Amino acid sequence: MFRRIFLAAGLVTAAGLAVAQAAYPTKPITMIVPFPPGGLADTVGRPVAEAMARDLGQPVVIENKGGAGGGIGMAQASKAAPDGYTVLMALSSYSVLPEADLLLGRQQMYAYNSLRPIARFTADPTVLAVRADAPWKSVKDFVEDARKRPGAINFGSSGNYGTMHVPMEILKQVAGVSMTHIPYTGAGPAVVALLGGQVDALSTGPATVLQHVKAGKIRVLGHWGTTKLETMPEVPSLKQAGYNAEYAQWSGLFVPAGTPEPVVQRLRQAARAAANDQKVKDVIMNAGSPILYQDAPDFEKYVQGDVRRMASVVKRIGKVE
Repeated sequence: MFRRIFLAAGLVTAAGLAVAQAAYPTKPITMIVPFPPGGLADTVGRPVAEAMARDLGQPVVIENKGGAGGGIGMAQASKAAPDGYTVLMALSSYSVLPEADLLLGRQQMYAYNSLRPIARFTADPTVLAVRADAPWKSVKDFVEDARKRPGAINFGSSGNYGTMHVPMEILKQVAGVSMTHIPYTGAGPAVVALLGGQVDALSTGPATVLQHVKAGKIRVLGHWGTTKLETMPEVPSLKQAGYNAEYAQWSGLFVPAGTPEPVVQRLRQAARAAANDQKVKDVIMNAGSPILYQDAPDFEKYVQGDVRRMASVVKRIGKVE
């Protein structure tokens, strides 16, 4: 008799969970953007959050949590309850920071397996940006000046080993030059520093600087890609300039590991709807980044490959305190 009671109780509990998951979401969802406003994650996150909210029938509220090249916000997301009510809009620094923590002998802010990929939205090569009144008119001008004046040229970033730091370190290595790194809490503050003359250059996603390029305040000398940029077709690649440097800055949605499968599937559906939403496409394209969507299975493979590639890059960079 007791066995029948326990079985019945188990069936009721399972049915209750199924109903709860089927009803998801029943309250607002928080989307952690691990950078301050103004950077690529924020530029992508806001229109995506609005479109996902329309599909899910609940608000998706942006929470900017900058610092440590995105590590603070990603760590917060990795420790959130795996219930679908906290999601993360991460950048490609996700693939770098745990490896950098190991290199520096410190506790990892998060582990790769603590977050589950849901969807990729963009994947752009970063661009080398300087002020419009800077003396450099080409990548060659910039590199030759850096070679003549070791350490004199400085560049801003979103933090050590972040998506703005790594490509500059790659360029430094292949060009054999020395420059001074000045980290900020995100791309937005770094761009403000460039505009204000506190830094000389930076590497960032096209969407972060396109409006300033159009306004005549920033000049883009080159990019870390292999094909023409859709939004800046006149800008040459670093490879075309003679420097074998490649790097892509992607943006993608994650959830804490252990999130129930029905909730994951519902979020995949909402992410797919957002990527196909014409308003989202227009907003992100006008900002400088075309949608390059990948659903969870393909995105997971892409991230795994990126993690492997970035591990070797971090080792080449070495310790940066």
